[in-house]
Amino acid sequence: MITRTLYYQTAALGIATILISSIIMLSGASPITVLDSMLSGAFSTPDQIARVFSTLSPLLLCACGLMFTFTAGLYNLGIEGQIVFGAIATMVPIRLLENSLPPALVILLAIAFGTAGGMLWGLFAGILNVYGRINEIFAGLGLNFVADGLALYLIFGPWKRPGVASMSGTEQFGEVLWLPTFGNTEASPVALAIALLALGATLLVLRGTYYGLQLRAVGYNLRAAYVLGVPSVRQLLSAFAICGGLAGVAGALQVLAVFHRLIPSISSHLGYLALLVAMLAGTNLWLLLPIAFFFSALNIGSLQLPLSLNLESSLAGVMQGMLVLAVLLGRGLSETNWLDKISVLRRNV
Repeated sequence: MITRTLYYQTAALGIATILISSIIMLSGASPITVLDSMLSGAFSTPDQIARVFSTLSPLLLCACGLMFTFTAGLYNLGIEGQIVFGAIATMVPIRLLENSLPPALVILLAIAFGTAGGMLWGLFAGILNVYGRINEIFAGLGLNFVADGLALYLIFGPWKRPGVASMSGTEQFGEVLWLPTFGNTEASPVALAIALLALGATLLVLRGTYYGLQLRAVGYNLRAAYVLGVPSVRQLLSAFAICGGLAGVAGALQVLAVFHRLIPSISSHLGYLALLVAMLAGTNLWLLLPIAFFFSALNIGSLQLPLSLNLESSLAGVMQGMLVLAVLLGRGLSETNWLDKISVLRRNV
């Protein structure tokens, strides 16, 4: 079975590589040159390496959160809104208590508020799905628009910069509330440690606890799990809440470690990128870290393409999407019993 799976996955990745190379050549560039440019854009200087790690932390947090909803059989496309609402909630204690409490306490409160905000937004999606009978995809996408609209309202309304409202975001808060970084780079050891702790907790909970077993049962067959006594509604809502909470932490890190303010695109579309990471990892939780690191490097390295090769940086998105589709195709083919399908077709004929 392992050999068969490896065969199909390798074949699918080979096809994806050929298609990606063809697209690059149609764009008038060499695949080797593009690869070299992206590697240079991601790893040639300490600042670029730091940017890879600063992107890795929130990306890994979101991917860990999505593993809970994926395990429960849910596609939480509302994770973008959960990042945004977590970032909004993070700003509340900063704005109210910046000059009243010690900086370390304000930072802890900001992260706690961000976690609670993301968890609340995730629960909204869960309640709409469980009690409102709204598919989690549509509920999540709708809440994404609401969160984005709320962020814009705050940036151009109550939280606007003194004298002017700008797309650059709210007023930057004091450096004493910035998370510490490696030197003068964007990478924060605190953010990276939080992400790695979340990864360890995800592995432990989903693979080593009774809760994780129940969540898998719900994902495999909701009705059967309910008949067998699994509290299915509670498990579904908890999966949304945990995913939203981790996305809220990611939003808090975007505020505290990267932008130091609330901006309209605070999520940087990391939620959607995390969906690709989670789909690519599948049930192999140990693959989350290397895949997230690869996607983070691809994201940062792609910024070099317009500068060195006059190519669109969106080419990285094409590469990521094709790789994910190839792996999903290979996984699906490897799990299909073709002999049974052929025998069924023959009987029907």
